[in-house]
Amino acid sequence: MEDELRRVMPVVEALAATGIPISVDTSKPQVMRAALAAGAAVINDVRALQLPGALETVAAADCGVVLMHMQGTPQTMQIDPRYEDVTAEVAAFLRARAEAAVAAGIARERLAIDPGFGFGKTVDHNYELLARLREFAALGLPLLVGISRKGMLKHATGRAVDERTVASVAAALLAVERGAQIVRVHDVAATRDALAVRSAVIEHERRGQ
Repeated sequence: MEDELRRVMPVVEALAATGIPISVDTSKPQVMRAALAAGAAVINDVRALQLPGALETVAAADCGVVLMHMQGTPQTMQIDPRYEDVTAEVAAFLRARAEAAVAAGIARERLAIDPGFGFGKTVDHNYELLARLREFAALGLPLLVGISRKGMLKHATGRAVDERTVASVAAALLAVERGAQIVRVHDVAATRDALAVRSAVIEHERRGQ
């Protein structure tokens, strides 16, 4: 934890001073408290606030929070992940964690959900989640998707991690088409341009109705 604080806090403090909203990825309540005190606006938790004290820490703040699904732990998550129905199981987990957050005093308006692409999922699981992403709309919460440069894109394209810009932009567009309201990306300008073209087409479709 001390290493995490030493690495993260100077960056959070410097960026928060610019007025830019900062999201901090952590599962540890102590790191959450320090990051929020330094000006972080969002806590992104791969464990969906399951560690002792995490729910209470976020409930006591006014930050946004992203609840992510992960099967297992970061050390074990890719050791033979299995599901009967990956989309239904991930959605059920996120629904339960959202309910736990609300019960702890965190307003639903502060919540977003993330299916956790690549976190305890095979390539097939990841593509099934992307294909069925619209089903998460039933949870009634903003949907965040992070696929940029991930291994599932290598499976489809054969490209090395630094050659996946086109695949990453395509994946982001597909995610938005299927209901994602937030996409985490490395290639910001390219993704923004692609989404701007999509928005222009949608606007012209609306004018023609």
